[in-house]
Amino acid sequence: MKENEQPSKVLIVDDVQLNLDLMKEILSDQGYMIATAKNGKSAIAKAKAHKFDLILLDIILPDIDGFEVCAHLKSITQTQDIPIIFLTAKKEKDSLIRGFQLGAVDYIPKPFSREELVARVNLHLTLRKTQEELIRSKEAAEAAGQAKSTFLANMSHEIRTPMNGIVGMVDILKRTTLSEEQLEFLDIIEISGENLLAIINDILDFSKIDTGQITFESIRFFVNYEMGEVIKMLNYKADQKNLKFTYDIAPNVPEMIIGDPLRLKQVLINLCNNAIKFTSEGYVKIRVGVVSCGETRICLKFEVEDSGIGISPENQLKLFKSFSQADSSTTRKFGGAGLGLAISKNLVQLMNGNIGVISEEGKGAVFYFDAEFGLTAQSISVSETNDKPQADASLMKLKILLAEDNLIVQKVVILNLKKMGHQVSVASNGLMAVELFKEETFDMIFMDIQMPEMDGVEATIAIRELEKFNNVRNPIPIVAMTANTLQKDKDNFIAVGMNDYLAKPFNNAELTHVLDRIYRRLKRKYIESNILNRS
Repeated sequence: MKENEQPSKVLIVDDVQLNLDLMKEILSDQGYMIATAKNGKSAIAKAKAHKFDLILLDIILPDIDGFEVCAHLKSITQTQDIPIIFLTAKKEKDSLIRGFQLGAVDYIPKPFSREELVARVNLHLTLRKTQEELIRSKEAAEAAGQAKSTFLANMSHEIRTPMNGIVGMVDILKRTTLSEEQLEFLDIIEISGENLLAIINDILDFSKIDTGQITFESIRFFVNYEMGEVIKMLNYKADQKNLKFTYDIAPNVPEMIIGDPLRLKQVLINLCNNAIKFTSEGYVKIRVGVVSCGETRICLKFEVEDSGIGISPENQLKLFKSFSQADSSTTRKFGGAGLGLAISKNLVQLMNGNIGVISEEGKGAVFYFDAEFGLTAQSISVSETNDKPQADASLMKLKILLAEDNLIVQKVVILNLKKMGHQVSVASNGLMAVELFKEETFDMIFMDIQMPEMDGVEATIAIRELEKFNNVRNPIPIVAMTANTLQKDKDNFIAVGMNDYLAKPFNNAELTHVLDRIYRRLKRKYIESNILNRS
């Protein structure tokens, strides 16, 4: 027994005093604290009154037998986890089976030997301590995981909110009349902001993967369209270095597959970004091919080839590890947090695939990965699949309630919405948003989550309750506008009655995209309402 460790407590139940005295002497010599009982009712009372680590229980007792005592103790939450060893002169198979069925962990036959008694008691007390330590470790790990998750959510909010001001104001300024020099300065701010946001996203994504909070959508999408989106997103960087940036899709790759296009693009953008970063002349090329294909599932292989600096065999071993780059000079020259490939590896594994690299120093590199997707009948158009904003969305001018406590974010959103021709009212907290909703009629609400007085979730619940009370047929669309980007947060927003989600920081295109979805929702309700009124 360790120093300062409390001795284990053992209850011995036997109606023969000689047996009680002998077992008490033997186990006391082992350093255990011993209590005794001579009948079943006394045993139950003592087990309830004291916390025992082990019970030695005779089967034959004067009032109720050991089986009844065991069944009673196992039925009570307070005593059900105490290990019970039966003391029995019976060696019949049925008696032993019944004892184990009732929850006993072992039995000691009478007459017993000192060595066997000590060995069995020591074994089960050790197992109990080990089990308790495992439970404590599990609870501590869960608490640490929850603390990490909470910290991640807070950091996401605290970092993304000011970034929204930077990204939003740059976007607004670029739509004003500026000189070439001023536009160049804004480009520098924009690129720096994008680089900072990329690092923030990498760190947050890595943490989300680490805590098991990454989830995957299962939607239909066109492979060709998504590859084009990757090219479009990174083509500016490639053009700046005069790199040829292309993609090639094998003829046997289906036009449409089922999976998560966002996560697929995240991996490809990571790989292509690296390829462009480490290539000073030549090309970067994406290739897509089929590895295997069944009736409902397909495995595709993606390759990103470049003509860049290449990677030595020893440095290849460092890739795909967290906060790691090929060498320190790489970090100094090219920057980055060293998380992109680690995140890519985790995402690929979650898509039931593997990732790797083929490279020689000075001779470029080919990063490759395979991923599994579903197959579907190709029955929908590109615009339906990718949910592109429709041109007529801008024709509908909306009366919008903005609930947001951050003054900079307020200004960014108001400027963007007013430029689109929408009318905006502002509430600086959730309570004010609910009051304004009572007083005026709005077409939609942008609802921040973390606000004083009443947060966005509470305000949404209050608004939905008001609508329910007033028998509102078409509830107002509410869009969560927040820096909380964890999937469980998004699920919670939808669960409390929100209709959509806009992650901070957002640009004008993303704001327009959300407005378009809300416009289509309002248009459907208008048509349905007219049909109902006519009928």
